[in-house]
Amino acid sequence: MIRFLIRLAIYVGTAALALFVASLLLPGFGLSASGFIIAVAVFAIAQSILTPFIVNMARKYAPAVLGGIGLVSTFVALLLASLFPGGITLSGIDTWVLASLIVWLITALGGWLLPLLFLRGKLADSSAAAKP
Repeated sequence: MIRFLIRLAIYVGTAALALFVASLLLPGFGLSASGFIIAVAVFAIAQSILTPFIVNMARKYAPAVLGGIGLVSTFVALLLASLFPGGITLSGIDTWVLASLIVWLITALGGWLLPLLFLRGKLADSSAAAKP
């Protein structure tokens, strides 16, 4: 259960960081302070639900695009998060493409590296406790 909560915190934290960085780097990416939490929540929930769905659809209908699933699900999650008023706004095709790339890159790296840092000690503790 603790591992699940750590992974959840990492996922939401990397989503928040990624949206914030994209808002700093891209002039067409707007992120309001009041809607930041809603935007992060909508993005994180959409991303966690959409990724498995899009993977299954790609496996069936377009196996050649399986490598780009993360980018596609990030784009769709950004689109859904932008539909909620007061959260994020994106203007221009270049902003949509670059925002998808930046957010995907940050969340992918964070989702890959941070569990290694935070769960390494947890795994070592659990294996030491299992030994008699």
